[in-house]
Amino acid sequence: MSTTITTAFLNQLKSFYPASRLASGGTQNSSAISNPWYIVTAVALSASNKPDGVPRVFEHMLSQELKDPASDSQENRLILARKFREAIFKSGLISGYPKAINSLVALHEAMPDDLRDTQIHRSTTMSLAEYEQKGQVFWDSVYGANDIYEMLYKVYPDLAWFSKTIGYGFTYGPMQDAFPGGLSQLETSYTLVAALIAGDTPQQIAWHLAGAKRCGASSEEVQAVRSIAIEVAKHCGIQWKNPVPEIDL
Repeated sequence: MSTTITTAFLNQLKSFYPASRLASGGTQNSSAISNPWYIVTAVALSASNKPDGVPRVFEHMLSQELKDPASDSQENRLILARKFREAIFKSGLISGYPKAINSLVALHEAMPDDLRDTQIHRSTTMSLAEYEQKGQVFWDSVYGANDIYEMLYKVYPDLAWFSKTIGYGFTYGPMQDAFPGGLSQLETSYTLVAALIAGDTPQQIAWHLAGAKRCGASSEEVQAVRSIAIEVAKHCGIQWKNPVPEIDL
């Protein structure tokens, strides 16, 4: 699979995202890292069950996007590596952790020793009530005023609690302030969109296309993320049973 992910293909994907605005939460030192196209691409590959493609995208970023001496600092290289790991980790709750594990293993094998993490970055001392409060904040940012939580609670109360507390409180919660390389709220939103598109789940895709806009993306940016995820999934052989929802302009 990795041999079919050419530099030309990756440059094409990058060109979809408008250069005029870069995702919030990116490093000030490198616009290459701030452009989230590689996050969407890596997640779409992982969710499409093509784990060997993930390190190909990472290697492309190191060799092609961080080659400028002004940008190719050790700090930016580490931030890049962490963004890849975080995006794949977060996407696993949607695509399935077997896929995320395989992608993270493939990425780890291609990762230089000095860019590997050796400690846990998330807080492991917060109570579940604190995670629930944290999750409520992010939940409201993504979904706004709607009855999705009530729908989940009606279907199965445990699902609603898990989604808000473990999903949005622990797993998805924005991590940009926790450590260098943690994903911002908007980058996390893009991660969810990419995984859902590869998984052919139209209802949830529609929710999260709208959610990305609530998190601060423009219609043009959300359209770009949608296009990147579709192109990558097509490249991986994904065939949709349902049309991929359009964004609500």
